[in-house]
Amino acid sequence: MRAVCTAVLLLLLASPAAGRERPDDVAARGIRPDAIRAHVGFLADGLLEGREPGTRGYDVAARYVAAQLEGMGLRPAGDAGSWYQRVPLRRGVLDTARSAVTLVGPDGARALTEGAEWAAFGYAAADEVAVEAPLVYAGFGVTAPDQDWDDYAGVDVRGKIVVLLWGAPSRFPAPVRAWHADFRTQARNAVAHGAVGVLLLLLPADRERFPWDWHVPQMHQGEMHWLDADGSPRDAFSELRGWVLLHDRAGEALFAGSGRTLADAYADAAAGRPASGPLPGSARIRLVTRHTDIASDNVLGLLPGSDPVARGETVLFTAHLDHLGHCPPVNGDDVCHGAYDNASGVAVLLEVARAFATLPKAPRRSVAFAFVTAEEMGLLGSDYLAEHPTKALGRIVANVNLDGAPGYLYAMKDVVAIGREHSTLDAAVQRAARREGLTVAEDPMPEEVFFVRSDQFSFVKRGVPAVFLGEGPTARDPGIDGLATSSAWLKTRYHTPADAFDPQSDWTAVAEGARYTFRVGWEVAGARVAPAWNAGDFFGERFGKVR
Repeated sequence: MRAVCTAVLLLLLASPAAGRERPDDVAARGIRPDAIRAHVGFLADGLLEGREPGTRGYDVAARYVAAQLEGMGLRPAGDAGSWYQRVPLRRGVLDTARSAVTLVGPDGARALTEGAEWAAFGYAAADEVAVEAPLVYAGFGVTAPDQDWDDYAGVDVRGKIVVLLWGAPSRFPAPVRAWHADFRTQARNAVAHGAVGVLLLLLPADRERFPWDWHVPQMHQGEMHWLDADGSPRDAFSELRGWVLLHDRAGEALFAGSGRTLADAYADAAAGRPASGPLPGSARIRLVTRHTDIASDNVLGLLPGSDPVARGETVLFTAHLDHLGHCPPVNGDDVCHGAYDNASGVAVLLEVARAFATLPKAPRRSVAFAFVTAEEMGLLGSDYLAEHPTKALGRIVANVNLDGAPGYLYAMKDVVAIGREHSTLDAAVQRAARREGLTVAEDPMPEEVFFVRSDQFSFVKRGVPAVFLGEGPTARDPGIDGLATSSAWLKTRYHTPADAFDPQSDWTAVAEGARYTFRVGWEVAGARVAPAWNAGDFFGERFGKVR
């Protein structure tokens, strides 16, 4: 009897089924470092001139991505059976020579110097706007009863210009802080309280991370909004007839004669003490904006699911294809190449799409890939897609976003999945990480509120659970401080020509991040039930029933 059992066991071990690999392992192993390097090299090349929406360089990048998706055998998921979803946009650039900000106090009027003391994107709702009104300081401009905080309590800002600090109280839990730090939340609350303009100040810690001289050229490039069917710009907040960033020198002048200083306001904010109140004097704001209507494409591809019922649910991967175009030169180079931000994320997502396309059988749910436009202008391409999902996409049940490829800055020992704690997506993240021999770390930079600063937030606001994947703070090389490396990149390369293609980057490490990204999607697309918000979650409670 023992001999018969042994023979049967040997036959089983020798059969093809016994040694068969999991299909996701085979697909993940096929992700190619050289292909990722080639994609980044092309997309970040100076010939594409920084991939600014509405330019030839962006359109070339979009055609490149669509050709790659078609070559994989994916299906187009854009408008009218195409690969593209056209996003109507309006760009505004401030006419600095014709615009002005003036402070009016007991000692007379003081005209502030544009570029040195104030900067603005412009005004989206009209070519020219002017306002003069008294000033009221309203802290962060936050109303959060659940956190026992209301910067507008006890002050009347109707018909007045509010002076606000960028961000939100540091004592708030990270997700709550992220929501209230979003400029749209801040603007919407100012409008709800009757304000007619905003003068915005940066906290010392924010100025340390992103100095004044970094902000000004960013603002000089202008702003964009996507257009509703009636041609009006979305989220323009026309009631606010001026949204101006002030240097702290100008901020100090606002508080002169009030009995408090700007330093006092900063100290109150740091201590978690709301301290709003009227300021002496008023401000005159005049903004003249040059508007141009353009269009730019999201690129959409689809792998239909294998389950006849579950294929109506879609796991959507996103990565923004755009960058800033031309910008202030560094060493004679005036192209913001956007190699890490976000040619690397696009490159990884292309290889993730290829891995899905090689599977012998698609997952239960459909998997879609969206390469979106105008992220740098305020998450516009993803916001338009989330508001107007194409028919081919079905019902989006989860979003996995890349904004910078995990592993691009250093070979990583751990990963972060910003937003995982809000939904059952955490389980998929954990399983995917373990499969790649990685651990999952907490967000090491909660002060950056990344959860509201990249494309996943567009889908969160429509009730879709989402995660933003990135490298963790721990490098495989113990001689590399991952957090310090990431912080240094933000301070020295972010949104500058220095974010350029480096063929000597560790592409094997980036491919590891791509395999991890693929596995997160694989886990979600094949799960028995769709992702759900955690009970009592801040974002789930606020947006979970939007869809």
